Amino acid sequence: MVLVALWGTSFMFTAISVATVDPVSVVFYRLALGAVVLSLVIYARGETLPLNWRSWSGFLVMAIAGNALPFFLISWGQQSVDSGVAGMIMAIMPLLTMVFAHYLVPGETLNRYKFIGFLLGITGVTLLLGPVFEGGGREFWSGCAIFTAATCYAVNAILIKRLPRHSPMVGAGGVLLMATLVLFPFWLAFRSEQAAISQASMFSVIWLGIGPTGIATIVLFAVIDRAGPTFLSTINYLIPVVAFFCGAWLLNESVGWLHYLALVTILVGIAVTRRRAIPQRA
Repeated sequence: MVLVALWGTSFMFTAISVATVDPVSVVFYRLALGAVVLSLVIYARGETLPLNWRSWSGFLVMAIAGNALPFFLISWGQQSVDSGVAGMIMAIMPLLTMVFAHYLVPGETLNRYKFIGFLLGITGVTLLLGPVFEGGGREFWSGCAIFTAATCYAVNAILIKRLPRHSPMVGAGGVLLMATLVLFPFWLAFRSEQAAISQASMFSVIWLGIGPTGIATIVLFAVIDRAGPTFLSTINYLIPVVAFFCGAWLLNESVGWLHYLALVTILVGIAVTRRRAIPQRA
């Protein structure tokens, strides 16, 4: 529930952040604060970061695919797309991961339930993005950016299985440090001078780095260690729901019947993929 709260509300805090802070700065501060939190925990546990180039080259790939690029795309996209819609679009990530794994990970094959679930998930996202695409312009590209961010997370999930392994905490800390370094020159070049940064945006940026990035990573590994990844996957049902209702109730974002239909369609799609095909008897 802590993870659901941290990740589900992150879209709301991102919307508040980008109101007066440019997306590049939001992402850089978020990554830097998250890296500080994880580095302190790593050294408090008596662990150390690796010093070989192979490990850091793997961190570089995951930093781009799983942190720097999707964080920026989400922050940039939420300047035009409501936080609730953004959260629901991101719910397609486990379904995309399932499809990529079919082709790239041995033993991860599609069955009819996974295929039907994927079609339902894509249908839900299409319902969300249909009105956005009809409007064209900035909203169109913002919707595409958030969907691309979900694709980046799916690709990163496959990369984690194929790149060199480390202890989970060390791996996450190395990736966040590398992501901060990768984004630093872009932050220097493209950050914009804000006339007035609101207090709400400032605190939201700080919280994004400490909470949904730093603390959530620590809780994530604790849950995986104690309950396993299958149990953890149930949060995919709850995060888009939290994101949706936080946007509607706390940010007063407009909500229509199409949003509810899309939400239910995506969640049903995720649920269908959890079913296992019954093997036929010879």
